[in-house]
Amino acid sequence: MSTTMKNKVQLIGNLGGDPELRTMTNGQHMLRLNLATNENYKGADGEWKSDTQWHPVVVWGKQAERLATQVRKGSGLVVEGRLVHRRYETKEGEKRFSTEVVLSEYQLLASPAMAEMN
Repeated sequence: MSTTMKNKVQLIGNLGGDPELRTMTNGQHMLRLNLATNENYKGADGEWKSDTQWHPVVVWGKQAERLATQVRKGSGLVVEGRLVHRRYETKEGEKRFSTEVVLSEYQLLASPAMAEMN
């Protein structure tokens, strides 16, 4: 049986800050978002716990321009994209690693931040 594995991730969360839209030297637009996802669970002690994970999201081109006008801190968002792992070295020679979601599709969720924008 032959199967093709895809690099695909879908997250549902809220923006932890306002989006950062940049114009690259080639004129292409890039948008950076930090998406917070929350998971609530009952711990071994019987108490409810909350775990928040932060996910950097990168959006390119026209989609970046459009999304930048539609969201701000607190906005609810469903994102779909692919995971990209990067390895780089700091000026001090330290090796660093980062993982980010490169967005392909999104859906806005109703949230208090969106109601205030209208």
